[in-house]
Amino acid sequence: MLQSFFNGLSGMFSFSRGLDNVSNNIANMNTPGFRGSETFFRSVNGTNGQNFGSTTEGTDTRTGQGETRNGNQDNLAINGEGFFVLRDDNGALFYTRAGQFSFDENNTLVDTVTGMDVMGMSDSNTLQSIDLTELRILLPEATSEIQITGNLQPTSNSEEITEISIFDVRGEAQTISLHFTNPGDSDDIWNIEVRDSDGNSLGTDSIQFSNNGSLLAGANQFNMDLTLNDVTQNISFLFGEPGSTSQTTQSINLTATLTTQNVNGSAITGLTSSIFNNEGILELTYGNGESATGPQVALATFANEGALIADAGALYTANNNNAATLGRAGDPNFGGILSGRYELSNVDLTQEFADILIIQRGFQASSRVMSVSNELIEQLYNSTQ
Repeated sequence: MLQSFFNGLSGMFSFSRGLDNVSNNIANMNTPGFRGSETFFRSVNGTNGQNFGSTTEGTDTRTGQGETRNGNQDNLAINGEGFFVLRDDNGALFYTRAGQFSFDENNTLVDTVTGMDVMGMSDSNTLQSIDLTELRILLPEATSEIQITGNLQPTSNSEEITEISIFDVRGEAQTISLHFTNPGDSDDIWNIEVRDSDGNSLGTDSIQFSNNGSLLAGANQFNMDLTLNDVTQNISFLFGEPGSTSQTTQSINLTATLTTQNVNGSAITGLTSSIFNNEGILELTYGNGESATGPQVALATFANEGALIADAGALYTANNNNAATLGRAGDPNFGGILSGRYELSNVDLTQEFADILIIQRGFQASSRVMSVSNELIEQLYNSTQ
C-alpha cells in the first residue's frame, strides 16, 4: 500500500518533467533553427521484479527538418542533412540550423544572434572564416589584347578605327586609334599606325592578306609596346586566324567595315552583389559585369544527431563520442544550400498538444492513485484506534 503511494508520486514527478519539455518545445516553436526534443520515460525496477514507479531517462533531439522562410540575401538554409559550423572568440565550435547570417562591418560572415563567425571550408579542407575583405574590390586589369574584325577595300588608300577605349596599368581609361594605309606597291599589305588621343604616333606595324582575301600566316597579328600615362604596356592586336575569313578580310566585293570585336581590361571596380549557390559557394558580381567565386560554407554531420547537446540560441555542441564529420554542401550525406532563406523550428504543435493531453491524464491518474493510497492508509490508521 505504501509503495502505491510512492509509485503515484513518481508518476507525478515524471509527467511534470515531461510537461517541462513540452512547454519548452512550444515556447521555441518560432525560434529559427530550434529542434524539439522528446522525453524518455522508464520504469524503476528493483530486484526480483519489484516495481518502484517511473522516472525520466532524459531527452532526445528530434532530427526532422523545419520549414524554411524567406530572409535577407545572406540568410542560409540547409535542404537535407547537416549543420552550419560557428566559432566563438575562444575557438570553440558550435553547430546550428538557424542560418540567420550577415556580413558584419569587418566583411566577415557572422551569425546575427550570437555574433560568432560562420565557418567556411578551405581548399585544404580546414575551417576558416568567410571574409570578403580581399574580394570587395576588383583590381584594375590593363588592356593586353584587342581583336579587330571587318573588311579592308584593296582599292582604298586608307582606313581607320577611332575612339578605341582601353585601360592602362592604373585602371584609367585611355583612347587610341588605328590608321591603316595601303603603300601602293602591294594591294595585299596594310601598314598600321597606332595613335593616342592627341594624334601622336605610338608605333607602327603591318598585316598582309593572300590573294583570296584571307590573312597570311605570320602577318595576321602584331604586338606593340604602348606608353600610356607614362607607363608602358604590351598590347596584342589580333586580326584573325591565317587562311580564315571569319574575322578580318580584304575584299573588293565588301564594304569597309573595320571595328573592334573585343577589348579586354577593366578599371578598378567594386562588388555589387553576392549570393551563395546550391553548393554553398559565394558567387560575386562586380560593377563592370565580371564575376568571381569566393569561399564555400562548411557543413557538419553527426553519427547520432539526437545525442547533440542543446545550447542557448538554437546552438548545439557535440561530445567526443559524437564527433562532427566536416564537408561541403552537395557532398555525399550533406544537403544543399538554400540562399536567402532560413529554417524555422521543427516543433509540430499538433504533436505537442497531443503530448499535453497524455501528460495531463497521466498526472491526474497518478494524483488519483496517491489520493486513494492516502485514503486507504488513513482508514487503516483509524481502524487501529
